[in-house]
Amino acid sequence: MPSAREMKILTVDIGSTFTKLTAVDGDARCVIGTAQSFTTIETDVMDGFGKAWAALTEKREGNPCADFRYDELLVCSSAAGGLKMVALGLVPDLTVKAARTAASNAGAKVMKTYAYEISGGEQEEIYQINPDLVLLCGGTDGGNKEVILANAHRLCAIDRPFTTIIAGNKSASDELKAIFEQAGKSYVLTENVMPEFNKLNIEPARDAIRNLFISRIVDAKGLNKIQSMTPHKIIPTPLAVLQACELYSKGTANKAGHGDMLAVDIGGATTDVYSMASGEPSVDSTLVKGLPEPWSKRTVEGDLGMRYSLPHVYEQIEEAGIPKEIDAEKLKNWVALCSEHPDTLPTPDSEEERLEEFLGRSAVAIAVERHCGRMAEVYTPMGLMHTLEGKDLLEVPAVIGIGGVVRNSRRPVEILKGALYDLRRSECTKPLHPKFYLDERYIYASMGLLSMIDPDLAFDIMTKETKELEAAASGHQQYHSSISDEAAAAEGFCM
Repeated sequence: MPSAREMKILTVDIGSTFTKLTAVDGDARCVIGTAQSFTTIETDVMDGFGKAWAALTEKREGNPCADFRYDELLVCSSAAGGLKMVALGLVPDLTVKAARTAASNAGAKVMKTYAYEISGGEQEEIYQINPDLVLLCGGTDGGNKEVILANAHRLCAIDRPFTTIIAGNKSASDELKAIFEQAGKSYVLTENVMPEFNKLNIEPARDAIRNLFISRIVDAKGLNKIQSMTPHKIIPTPLAVLQACELYSKGTANKAGHGDMLAVDIGGATTDVYSMASGEPSVDSTLVKGLPEPWSKRTVEGDLGMRYSLPHVYEQIEEAGIPKEIDAEKLKNWVALCSEHPDTLPTPDSEEERLEEFLGRSAVAIAVERHCGRMAEVYTPMGLMHTLEGKDLLEVPAVIGIGGVVRNSRRPVEILKGALYDLRRSECTKPLHPKFYLDERYIYASMGLLSMIDPDLAFDIMTKETKELEAAASGHQQYHSSISDEAAAAEGFCM
């Protein structure tokens, strides 16, 4: 692994809302400057890059980047939300879940998952989604072939130019190849995501998705110019953040990591949640159901974002009931304004700032709830027991906030409280009493990129830049202060 010592490195994260630059001094082992500009995906991403570069290197007194010249350029992108994907599998709780895990960890935006043989209506739905990629799974090796073959025929009948990654029953490989080649459809054949019952094998599919991301998004999103400026391949931003979270948690060969953690990245189009933890039951007498969970897990919520997806956040808040302390009409108007003008930011100490915090906290709450496991009580001849499906994150000690709204907020704790265990949703195993931290300068994607050439340097910088937030330890009590003792007792603690 080459060392970045004595080098100047520039990392670029081209997001759906902002293009962010981070300048790193390898010799000083620190970030010496950051800058951002609105992403110009509608015209040319180089316009946004140029404005961010001008801001980074502005000739002014005290700017350490005024004469910055980089030796290495590293780039990631989730412009326009990254690549859209749908996943098809055989059984919802098995191959469909395995497919979704592989896709999410690779950085794709999973728009929909389908189980069993898809119908004509679902064919039309895939046509309307117009995905960039389709992940086709189904059957353990040597098991059911009929469903994956039927779905292959139906996919080939859809008049869209997506590429299909085939990651199902290897016994059907020859027939699947023939189906796609006869139809003249683009495909990649890789290993089964679930070769044996309850055994995951997501890495080959994840690598295939990543490679297709690189080959397709560079042209589709207009990134070919910036790709020509670096010998390093552009990777998906969520993959870069995942690599950073793994590094921060595990450490390197030379440095001990910081342990289990949960990170929430709130973007303009999506909210991504990362957990670095085994997720094993923290309560005795618990039976684990479903597929084993990966230690390093990412989920992406394509309907939860602070600008492009904000109407979806509002819809879910409205469905659950807008709290009486929130002015419903002003909330609706603020959502409409931000959706129409994504560059809108609230002024400090305004009502809009409080609405923005409420929307951010709501997005975090929903996203973490979807990411974590579910605990339920069951009565057996042996007495009361519990079942767990998914990850138990109750004892995770750290929650890290990443992304524009939490980073730009003057009260980031108020947003991150959405990640806390909620007695009103007692089955959800969200963290009980974590400390809160902030990626203050939004460098996690940058450090994920840097880790590919110097993991020790990236780890040192992350450790320095990840700031513990004030009063985080008491956040759990504050968050639930609106629930009376009587209501909490009636609701019940699921353990």
